Amino acid sequence: MSIYQTLNKGRVPVKIWTRELEYEALRQLINLSQLSIISHPIAAMPDVHAGKGATVGSVIPTAHAIIPAAVGVDIGCGMCAARLTLNARDLPDNLQPVRNAIEAAVPVGFNQHERSKVRGSAHARQARRFSDRLDAIVGKHPGIMKMQRHFNETWACQLGTLGGGNHFIELCLDEDDQVWVMLHSGSRGIGNVIGRYFIAAAQKDMRRHQTHLPDKDLAYFSEGSLLFDDYVEALEWAQDYARENRRLLLALALEAIAHGLPAFKVSAEAINCHHNYVARETHFGENLYITRKGAIRAGAGELGIIPGSMGAQSFIVRGLGNAASYCSCSHGAGRRMSRSEAKRRFSRRDLVEQTEGIECRKDGGVLDEIPGAYKDIATVMANQSDLVEIVHTLKQVLCVKG
Repeated sequence: MSIYQTLNKGRVPVKIWTRELEYEALRQLINLSQLSIISHPIAAMPDVHAGKGATVGSVIPTAHAIIPAAVGVDIGCGMCAARLTLNARDLPDNLQPVRNAIEAAVPVGFNQHERSKVRGSAHARQARRFSDRLDAIVGKHPGIMKMQRHFNETWACQLGTLGGGNHFIELCLDEDDQVWVMLHSGSRGIGNVIGRYFIAAAQKDMRRHQTHLPDKDLAYFSEGSLLFDDYVEALEWAQDYARENRRLLLALALEAIAHGLPAFKVSAEAINCHHNYVARETHFGENLYITRKGAIRAGAGELGIIPGSMGAQSFIVRGLGNAASYCSCSHGAGRRMSRSEAKRRFSRRDLVEQTEGIECRKDGGVLDEIPGAYKDIATVMANQSDLVEIVHTLKQVLCVKG
């Protein structure tokens, strides 16, 4: 077993797969372990770090409730990767035109697809698959629509867009110099709106019932209540939207690079996995809601993706089905410092040095994503050797960020 620490300061233990644990993350895990809705141990992954309310890199088992802030506001955020029938020798020496092509095809940051191009297109047909379910959700909670300008236009035009922050699209080489496309994105603005709306609703509900919590961001909905059912409906919609968003992003990226590279095919089925989500699962003989906040499912034989930073290795892994972690593993390297601290501590020169040999942005706008702001991915992987086995080791040669 690679459980390095077990906290026993609450109603349930917290099993931790790392020796590195910042004070704020420790405090959040202790708060979480005090909740009456949790009757089984909490699992903290080796990339664990402080988040909003609940730590990022935690797996939270609840029998009859869900904590919206533990899921977060990028509902369904996750990874997608596909191996191509291309080798390193098929790539040009200068990858900037390839990066330009991806950035021209995929809206990044706050950008989205133009409404005029979406209307009547295949993209619009994809969006229509989601509209009836969303209409039902907003019909019961019209406040969701009021939280986003041009609501109906925005969510449809953001389907198939990257976003900003730590979201990315990369070209990578594996241990055999085979080319992979890997990307990270979630449910975009609509997921953020749904998340914020129901987090606020849960807090209001807790105040109404005068329920004492160690942290207001641990407010929850109890199973059987109207708000619980409505949240689950919205949550599942956003998770489906996020998965489709990644599928469309992969298609757009493949189409973009096809113009500058030799003809290719996808040689292995694309992996598409969430790492901010809730799933109904059975563990220890009990039906539970498993919230993975910055963690992926790693059931026995299941493939997953664990990215490093924009200058480090990433991994395609196969789950080992470890029961103690609820069949879970880390979702990445995990931050070791905040974005503001990274901007204070590092310079653009540091960014250039740490991303040497990678075709990517090297300006101040992505300084908070510098590799030095993240934990060492090799250590993270070593700490979860009982959770996953490495199938492929990837190293990026091109990275697109918002």
